Amino acid sequence: MQIKDVLLAPGNGAFFYDDQEAIRSGAIQDGFMYVGAPTTPGFKSIRIPASSLSIGLVLADETVVWGDMMNVQYAGAGGRDPLFDTNQISDLTSCVVAPRLFDVDASRFIDSCTRVFESVEHLRIPLAIEYGVSQALLRAAAHLQRKTMAEIVCAEFDLPLPTCRVPIYCQSGDAREINVDRMILKGVDILPHGLINSRQKFGTDGQTFMDFVKWVATRTRQIGLPGYHPVLHFDVYGWIGLEIGLEPQRIADFICRVAESVPGFALNVESPADFGSTQAQIENYAEIVSILDNRGSRARIVVDERCNTLEDIRLFAEAKATHLVQIKTPDVGSIADTARAVLICKENRVGAYVGGSCTETDLSAQASVHISVATQADMMLAKPGMGVDEGFSIVGNEQNRLLAILNRRRVQADNVG
Repeated sequence: MQIKDVLLAPGNGAFFYDDQEAIRSGAIQDGFMYVGAPTTPGFKSIRIPASSLSIGLVLADETVVWGDMMNVQYAGAGGRDPLFDTNQISDLTSCVVAPRLFDVDASRFIDSCTRVFESVEHLRIPLAIEYGVSQALLRAAAHLQRKTMAEIVCAEFDLPLPTCRVPIYCQSGDAREINVDRMILKGVDILPHGLINSRQKFGTDGQTFMDFVKWVATRTRQIGLPGYHPVLHFDVYGWIGLEIGLEPQRIADFICRVAESVPGFALNVESPADFGSTQAQIENYAEIVSILDNRGSRARIVVDERCNTLEDIRLFAEAKATHLVQIKTPDVGSIADTARAVLICKENRVGAYVGGSCTETDLSAQASVHISVATQADMMLAKPGMGVDEGFSIVGNEQNRLLAILNRRRVQADNVG
């Protein structure tokens, strides 16, 4: 059962790492680049290609199982880990993590994660390492037990084998209009993200954003198939608070107006404001949620910034400080903690959205699908990249393949019974 060797291979994330603070402060785009000096530590320019690091575990039968480490697009912002440094992560993995991997029973997923991710001098191992190594450990357990990754998760967390698909959410990137058309034509469940990450995209008093929301609803009716009715989900990167102020009542009023402008559609608004700390975020988001609920609004708040780790997610869920948590997988760390996060949300009757980042890889996206389906999350992100088609294909196809296998397992079990 033991791991014989550990391999490391540098790789590419599917998008770019961006300096959120510089963009929020007004950096101008020149083509695909941003002009100006970076402001977040670690960034040598405002936009840099996303790097990743693959870890391969060589098992006793010479099978190699892989996982991928990386950070999210806006690394170093909103309380997140600093920008991904391949050399630093590689050194730490080789010196600290690899020796621990040789001592675990790779068929026992949760136990392996617990042992490998013990703190170093009272400091937590970088979350990117936890994320990538845990993917590899999950694949190792699946291989050794001849099961899918989802079945391993179900067994370890005492969950029934799932029967239902998880709705998929696509993100548009900056090519908003053309990518919205792509999403509608493919019948995506939840769309379009919108990347409302600057004053130019949000507009004075939010009018540009409001117009875009209405356009998406109209376009859906124009070119969508009869009966197609997606959830509209927009990430505004704190711009409601930045533009109209940080008073919860005013933020709730604005969100209600947006929801009322698209009657008949459920509306998710992600990251309406950044209140500067996790505690302030919890208190103010709880007030916004309460106002929207009391009004019977069709709008739902989605938390992202300041809600990164498993403990953050627990605090938001228990305080009912959001309708839906984006469980941003590289920020959570161990993919076992992503599973725990979904279950915490369910226990507290808060929606669980297994998200992540455009900077991820095919391997991390596929592992996330198994966690999402096993725990029956409320939605999951089509990733990696910003191209819509690629991420939707990777996540959607992995889910369909998984459900086909699980259905066969049920048929076999019924025949035996």
